[in-house]
Amino acid sequence: MRTSRDIIVRPIVTEKTMIQGDKLNQYTFEVLKDANKIEIKKAVEDIFNVKVTKVNTINTHSKDKRVGRYVGKTKAIKKAVVSLKDGDKIDLFAQ
Repeated sequence: MRTSRDIIVRPIVTEKTMIQGDKLNQYTFEVLKDANKIEIKKAVEDIFNVKVTKVNTINTHSKDKRVGRYVGKTKAIKKAVVSLKDGDKIDLFAQ
């Protein structure tokens, strides 16, 4: 049995996602590869006590990376962009 904390791996904090959070009330998280939209919605609502209106998911593929003569790959992850009800907010940097 997976808990809400297992489904949400970490928030993705970039310049673009911070602007989305401020202006569009959308937040981006890295989630488990086999998590579906319903599980993601329940997990975000449980952890942050907010009302989720929409969930969009993105599967990112691994990319080739090179450091000198060594070749490797980046990790393939699944991202979820979560839209919240007006008035709800997630403070990602709360102590």
